[in-house]
Formats: sequence, structure tokens, C-alpha cells
Amino acid sequence: MPLPPSQRFPAPALDTLPDDIRTRLLAVQEKSGFVPNVFLTLAYRPDEFRAFFAYHDALMEKDGGLTKAEREMIVVATSAANQCQYCVIAHGAILRIRAKNPLIADQVAVNYRKADITPRQKAMLDFAMKVSADAQRVSEEDFGALAPHGFSDDDIWDIAAISAFFALSNRLANFTGMRPNEEFYLMGRLPKK
Repeated sequence: MPLPPSQRFPAPALDTLPDDIRTRLLAVQEKSGFVPNVFLTLAYRPDEFRAFFAYHDALMEKDGGLTKAEREMIVVATSAANQCQYCVIAHGAILRIRAKNPLIADQVAVNYRKADITPRQKAMLDFAMKVSADAQRVSEEDFGALAPHGFSDDDIWDIAAISAFFALSNRLANFTGMRPNEEFYLMGRLPKK
């Protein structure tokens, strides 16, 4: 019987990882109280881990015309369309926290068109979804639909790049059988006491 993907690509032991990756995992663990499974799974291939997280950080941690919550909205909506359980659950938790809204991630994941978001955010997600699922059909009309909402060319690049990057992430998570950490399910749902 073939191995499940999660057993085929086991996370390496922490003490076997290169120093820079081990340091990053320990820093994440100290901040969040656990190591997200994406870090452990991608550590299987250290050079790709470094490249993945360098691009992730460049897209998701920067300042610009998109808020950090809007960046997470893009991840949740496109990941739901790509049927990526890991990214919907993990980035849904981050979206709830960054938006300070316990309902938003579920709404965006199920149907962003009916979510309690602004018309600007709906236009952003319409474009993100087209890039994620049908990029070859992006046209000047799609750029024109973003113009009334005040998106700059850099903002549009960010929307597209986040969509494209997480299409990669969704596929890696799905083929490896990556599961969300249980901690993600409750994060941002209830006010802190």
C-alpha cells in the first residue's frame, strides 16, 4: 500500500536542520506557541524553504496600498477556490487577527461576493481570482475595473503576485497532504481575555 503524502515527505528533525532554518522555526514557535506545519513540511528541502519564505515575506510583510488583512483576504479566497485546506485554515486565522473580525475569513472562504467587505475589496478579489484560475484571460478590462477603486500599478502587481504565489503554495500543500495545525482553528475567533 502506498504511503500517505505526509509520511512520504516527513518533516526533518529540528536538530538536523541548517542553523538558519532551525532559528526561524524556533522564532516562529516562540511568537505563536507552535510551529506551523508549512514550515516543517517545506524544511524537507532547505533551499526551497529559503526561496519560498523569502518570496512569501516580500509579498506579505511589506507596506503598500494593500493592508496586511487584504493580503490575507487574497490568500483565503484563492486558496478556497484551489481547495487548499491548509491555506484556508491557516491564513483564515491570520485574516481574522489582522482584520480584527472573527467572521471575515469564513465569509471570504465560502463566497467573498457575499462577504461583509468593501466594494474595493470585492474588486481586488475578483482580479485575484481571475489571476489564480484564468490568468491567460487577464485583459485591459480587468485593469480598468480596478481603477475606480484607487489601486496603483504596484497594488495590482501585489494582488497578482500574491494570487500566483499562493497557487504554488496551495499545490505544494495539497500534494504533500499538509494538514493545518489545530491551533489555527480557534485563533482570532474569540476576544482575548
